[in-house]
Amino acid sequence: MPSPDIIVQTVATARRLGRAGAVAGVLLLSALVLKCGTPTGPPLPLPPLDPELVAEGREIFRFDTFGDETFWADTARLHEVITQAVSPELALQVGLKVDADALPQAVKDAILAGEVDLTSPATTVTLLKLNAVVGVMGTVETVEGRDTLVRVGITCALCHSTVDNSFTEGIGGRLDGWPNRDLNVGAIIALSPAITPAQKEVYNSWGPGMYDARFSIDGLNIPVVMPPALGLRGVSREIYTGDDTLSYWNAYVAVTQMHGRGRFVDPRLGISVVHSPDLVTSKLPALREYQHSLETPAADAGAVDEAASQRGRAVFNGVAQCATCHIPTESFTDVNRGVLHQPAAVGQDPAYAARSITKQYRTTPLRLVFRPPFTQGPYFHDGSAATLDAVVDHYVALLGLSLTAQQKTDLVEYLKTL
Repeated sequence: MPSPDIIVQTVATARRLGRAGAVAGVLLLSALVLKCGTPTGPPLPLPPLDPELVAEGREIFRFDTFGDETFWADTARLHEVITQAVSPELALQVGLKVDADALPQAVKDAILAGEVDLTSPATTVTLLKLNAVVGVMGTVETVEGRDTLVRVGITCALCHSTVDNSFTEGIGGRLDGWPNRDLNVGAIIALSPAITPAQKEVYNSWGPGMYDARFSIDGLNIPVVMPPALGLRGVSREIYTGDDTLSYWNAYVAVTQMHGRGRFVDPRLGISVVHSPDLVTSKLPALREYQHSLETPAADAGAVDEAASQRGRAVFNGVAQCATCHIPTESFTDVNRGVLHQPAAVGQDPAYAARSITKQYRTTPLRLVFRPPFTQGPYFHDGSAATLDAVVDHYVALLGLSLTAQQKTDLVEYLKTL
């Protein structure tokens, strides 16, 4: 099937052209479906983004908890833990980030002068009062003359934003859409006094940059690498197993993982979570629009050998067969052509796919593959390849390729640019 974005573009064009255009649009869509992914030249241009919707989505992505304080405060009681034991020093150690742009200059100056106690949980409460902790929203009230954290919730930015370290390590300008591979989500959840010892053991086993979005559903423990939330425009299906569209996954995460007050129902997975009022569904279009506005940044020229990269591109499109699935004109994935892969076909463990709707794996779009110092692996859904060299070696063995050492090196240099 053609991607949803192509369908939207075709239908919109047909409407503008009237009845004749509608007929032409139907014929075009029919041809795309019948060809089922056969190359038809350059992809159709995507419809323009709505600036107002993008701006709305940015606020949702960064600051909207969808009412999940009912879980993180009322049930997990994380606000109590933060107040008693989470200093800025500890927060940075578990990968939380601080938005430097939210800090008044006086606070920045005091930090640089060593006048701010980074070992005190009270300082963390102050940062939350300033809305400076990326992805964490705190309600701070004055109780007996002191700033007191009374509620806490999380946003999309917790896992899918980091900072550029422009102020100091862990403090800087926001980089929305970048996976926070320093973030130890499991260790943070395990701080909750409401978590059982058995659950704590599972959560503490994940480590930085890993998360299991199915554990709360089926009780299995198979964490995967947190993926980027940028470079998604033109990709028909997100998540590793290609279960459904981006908004589907946003709803799944917002309701079942963030514990937002929304609605997510999927009989295929045996999930039915319904809250009233629904604080999630109406926000999905804007959230998707903002995510689609987040483009993959260019690679740092100093980190790539340009001549080797150009040779590697020829290897990628030729003898290495990478472009067979990572189709350059299709956002580097054949999922836009309706293709999914059996685990054995791509040499991956079937365990994670077995928990999904498709039972298969989608070809991951190649974006933000190598951006020092923030994203340098691990690779594959389970992080089983520590380096790009290991990725290349995996497919050389799986496909029986004959690549020289130079071709492998050149291919890795090209991958760094994606």
